[in-house]
Amino acid sequence: MTKKCEKYEALLQFSDEATLMAHLEECEECRAEHEKMQRVSELIKEVKPLFNKKQKYTKLKVACLLFLTLVGGATLEITDANYGILDTIKYGEELTLEDLGFPVDDYGMIKVD
Repeated sequence: MTKKCEKYEALLQFSDEATLMAHLEECEECRAEHEKMQRVSELIKEVKPLFNKKQKYTKLKVACLLFLTLVGGATLEITDANYGILDTIKYGEELTLEDLGFPVDDYGMIKVD
């Protein structure tokens, strides 16, 4: 059983280009591994423009979502702040907690026993 050469990864990461190329000329296993890495690198370069294009649409989606959240939040805040106006439109007067049947104190707050 022959031992597999494990120098390729170390040379690729920690060595200079000349040392790596000298080892690739000597070692068949590392040369095959280097060719695989080159093919993967070429595929990544081919796909990179498509990935960048998708990110542009992602930024647009995030911008639209933030805009809708802002508009929706402002709309809900306006609606929430104007319950008195809505009650006046529906019932002719603004409803209080006492009108709704809750026990209240002198300040109009719900009384807790």
